[in-house]
Amino acid sequence: MNLILFGPPAAGKGTQAKRLVEERGMIQLSTGDMLRAAIASGSDLGLKVKDVLARGDLVTDDIVIALIEDRLPEAEAAGGAIFDGFPRNVAQAEALDAMLAKRGAQIDRVVRLKVDDKALTDRIAKRFADQGRPDDNPETFKDRLGVYNGQTAPLLPYYEAQGKLTEIDGMGDIATVAAAIDRALG
Repeated sequence: MNLILFGPPAAGKGTQAKRLVEERGMIQLSTGDMLRAAIASGSDLGLKVKDVLARGDLVTDDIVIALIEDRLPEAEAAGGAIFDGFPRNVAQAEALDAMLAKRGAQIDRVVRLKVDDKALTDRIAKRFADQGRPDDNPETFKDRLGVYNGQTAPLLPYYEAQGKLTEIDGMGDIATVAAAIDRALG
């Protein structure tokens, strides 16, 4: 099964993906984690990514697609992937569909975690205080949320037209959201 967890930054996608990895053995393909690993490596790509994220911008589609494509064999061996933070726009969704189709696979389900913008701002401020992740700076978060709303939200009709979209209230506690996701996945 290939699953997309969809929602704005700090919606709980990473938390739910980690749970699904533990319970179902799938591979989490988190672009955020992959980008942070690139930054930590100190490579040229990592330095470029660090600068982009510090401004609150998104990295280019080419970089993100290449990161995802490199991890697909690992996901296939595990029986499926949980895409967390990808795709972020229709061009990436089309590229993902094409990558998977070449491999005889597809996206099976898209789960959208619906959350409140004010609650997200509170979550991000707490996470920034606790973890100090530079991309969680409350000031740049507002930019990231704006980018999400402008560029990523249009993916809803794309996946809805394919009959793959399920919307879940992401404002509940972790266990409540997890139960709703499990029901959606069957």
